[in-house]
Amino acid sequence: MDIRRLNTVWVILMLATGATWEVGEQGFAGQLAMALLLVLSFVKGRLVVLDFMGLRRAGLMWRSLLIGWLLLVSALIAIAYRIAQT
Repeated sequence: MDIRRLNTVWVILMLATGATWEVGEQGFAGQLAMALLLVLSFVKGRLVVLDFMGLRRAGLMWRSLLIGWLLLVSALIAIAYRIAQT
């Protein structure tokens, strides 16, 4: 595994975590804030799955399974948020 790539991914994860924290600290709310948080969470999850779990070079089935799980959970959270808004 390329240590430079892992370091870059780690920095991206830290920046995304900081952005997520800042959204919460500033008290942003609404659909735009929720969408931003979901996108950041999905990106972070994808980076962890592909790089830190080492699935970037794994078979398509394993990558699809875990990325699909991330998409499913994200979609269910978005649906729950939308239902709660009505």
